[in-house]
Amino acid sequence: MSLYTQRLGYGPDLVLLHGWGMNAAVWEPLTPGLAERFRLTILELPGHGGSAPAATADLSEWVGLCLAAAPASAHWLGWSLGGQIALAAALSAPGRVTGLSLVGTTPRFVQDEGWSCAMPIETFEQFAAALHGDPGATLSRFLSLQVRGAEHARETLKQLRAELAQRPTASELGLSQGLELLLRNDLREGLRELACPSHWLFGSRDTLVPSALQGRLRDYLPDADIEEIGGAGHAPFLSHPYQSLETLMRTTGAI
Repeated sequence: MSLYTQRLGYGPDLVLLHGWGMNAAVWEPLTPGLAERFRLTILELPGHGGSAPAATADLSEWVGLCLAAAPASAHWLGWSLGGQIALAAALSAPGRVTGLSLVGTTPRFVQDEGWSCAMPIETFEQFAAALHGDPGATLSRFLSLQVRGAEHARETLKQLRAELAQRPTASELGLSQGLELLLRNDLREGLRELACPSHWLFGSRDTLVPSALQGRLRDYLPDADIEEIGGAGHAPFLSHPYQSLETLMRTTGAI
């Protein structure tokens, strides 16, 4: 199988990966500006948008599908689950990824012993249980969590829902597999082996990826470029598009 791929713009290659339950349309606030400086390859993750589900909820399979659709060498921009996939691609194929821009991304989304800067595992288990009964309602709840407590929350949620409606809805299998990856993925030790530059962009009011993560990242990546947008939630490029675009242009080497 191959992933749905959208290409536009001219310049150095930049791969874009969206988050769980979303699709390529989520990048629309950024694509006009980015396409002026880059040749964009916008992928839809397995089981999301126009991409068929993967055979299994296996991180290496998802990474392999993304690498197969990506240019031979590119900077990768990933949000949330897409950020984890981009990070895993850089670890598994360092010659293919020249740099990383990771938005609302963490090497591990769920809490465990010694890792409190994440979501409680019970929250993910509740999502998984609800997904089989009502996928639409579960996704809607997740969208609401992404903007909770942030500036412009109502407007950002409306925008998220509008963008989601522009492309085919993620399949229940794609949602289930993506949720399983969010639950299982643990890339913390891999961070020490990261060969390319990385920039991490967060929202100060993100309820899914707590601000405390930023300090913990320094334990693994002391030289990483970490930046926070005040008042933003889990999707700063939607609530604060101009500030996010300026930051991403700088960290991808466009300015």
